[in-house]
Amino acid sequence: MSKRNATAAVIGAGDYIGAEIAKKFASEGFTVFAGRRNGDKLAPLVREIEAAGGEIHARSLDARKEEEIISFLNDADKHAPLQLCIFNVGANVNFPILETTERVFRKVWEMACYSGFLAGREAARLMLPRGGGNIFFTGATASLRGGSGYAAFASAKFGLRAVAQAMARELGPKNIHVAHLIIDSGVDTAWVRERREQLWGKEALDNPDLLMSPASVAESYWQLYQQPKSAWTFEMEIRPFGEKW
Repeated sequence: MSKRNATAAVIGAGDYIGAEIAKKFASEGFTVFAGRRNGDKLAPLVREIEAAGGEIHARSLDARKEEEIISFLNDADKHAPLQLCIFNVGANVNFPILETTERVFRKVWEMACYSGFLAGREAARLMLPRGGGNIFFTGATASLRGGSGYAAFASAKFGLRAVAQAMARELGPKNIHVAHLIIDSGVDTAWVRERREQLWGKEALDNPDLLMSPASVAESYWQLYQQPKSAWTFEMEIRPFGEKW
């Protein structure tokens, strides 16, 4: 693979979507900086990317802490110019409204909205002096619709969408592409499969066309990255062809 003199930062490099994003951009020649709450869990991803000839720097990162976000992105930028930052922190929880505690509501907002603001702001701080870059945010169905049991999650995702939209309007004219990717589907992860089986039985897993593969999400981010600046997308919705919407 040809090496680029650029880094891609993945904040929220979990086992599924985040890992696939890291692998995709590493395979395209980026040096990847990957962060997640428990950095030890990144060891398999590091081995896979390095075995394929890619370069990755992985570490623990609490995206809710301003000083950790600043340090993480500054280190990425010092290694090579930060060309891409993808915010992919999850925080998808479901509680009936009367069981949604103050702590749950605040924590979900911190993880899914506040930390996204920190990541976007600090990425922009590094990109603006160079006159270009890409900042992408992972959204969900809950970014547009508050479902039963999702008061905490939907409000945080609505907020993240607003942060992204405000940033896109401010930074787009300065040659920084800000995009919000809405995943309107269950993603094929162990947690989603377990939850679907609990709700609807084993037959709910029979149709593979109703779950999105994490690699497909990574491919969508690659498509966003490749867009010419004369035709940038702010918001892209993706769902499997078998999904009802």
